Amino acid sequence: MITCKQLQKHYGKKEILTDVSFQIDEPKIIGLIGRNGVGKSTLLKIIAGHAKASKGYIEVVGQKPFQNLTVAANVIFIEDAMTFPAVLTLKEILESAKKFYAKFATDLAFKLLKFSNISEKNYHTQLSKGQKATFNLIYGIASRSAITLLDEPMNGMDEAIRNDMYRVILKDFIAYPRVIIISSHYLNEMEQLIEDILLLHKGKVALFAPVEEVQELAVKLVGQKGNVEPALDKYEVLATYENGPIFEAIVRKNDLPLPENVRMLSLSASDVCQVLTATEGGSIDDIYRKSEYGAEYL
Repeated sequence: MITCKQLQKHYGKKEILTDVSFQIDEPKIIGLIGRNGVGKSTLLKIIAGHAKASKGYIEVVGQKPFQNLTVAANVIFIEDAMTFPAVLTLKEILESAKKFYAKFATDLAFKLLKFSNISEKNYHTQLSKGQKATFNLIYGIASRSAITLLDEPMNGMDEAIRNDMYRVILKDFIAYPRVIIISSHYLNEMEQLIEDILLLHKGKVALFAPVEEVQELAVKLVGQKGNVEPALDKYEVLATYENGPIFEAIVRKNDLPLPENVRMLSLSASDVCQVLTATEGGSIDDIYRKSEYGAEYL
């Protein structure tokens, strides 16, 4: 359904994507994860046909996506900057949606709008940030497009409505399977929702794997520094942290016996992704260890 090979995108001399390759062959919910500025939104725009790749190959539903009507009919892209005609009420927007998306679930959209306490008499421009995000997401899910791209869809929503919208995504996916790609900084909230993680780092795909496999990539070793640190030469160390007398090390998981007086803790997929995309400067602990401000900052 989506194939990318050595995809590149640059604006002038600024490189955003340098070598993105992956393939999606079946309906599933995928989390597109990465630090700010890594190119998540750019990649989604290229898939949707809103932007053109600088180099490389991309195919969406068997077509090159840029300004392609077949792709446009099968893909919806929901983002913060999404706008609707200012003269139309929300009711009019939803009633006209079938003209653009043949499978649009109009009744569902109205029910979800009412559930979210958003009046159908409102205009899109009158909505708060959280209400706009909720309406946009409802529109995207109700479209039931073969490929649904959601770029930070929960921005501005409070925790309660986010939890409700996660359930909407899952329930509608189960009823009408399709490819749903969600770019979000709320990976810790989405781990029970998504099947695979597509992690971008430095313009490339750092990993593309099921959530369970990502969770198994690393573990945390916790204990007194004198117990943990001597054992680290046996592990591939990804990060270390000092919290008073407690020393923590995140390491690649292996089958070595656990060092004496050291605990091993599991990590979430979110924790693993944060470590894999850490800056070259290391952790906050590293900054303070090297700080010029004196011992009181250590």
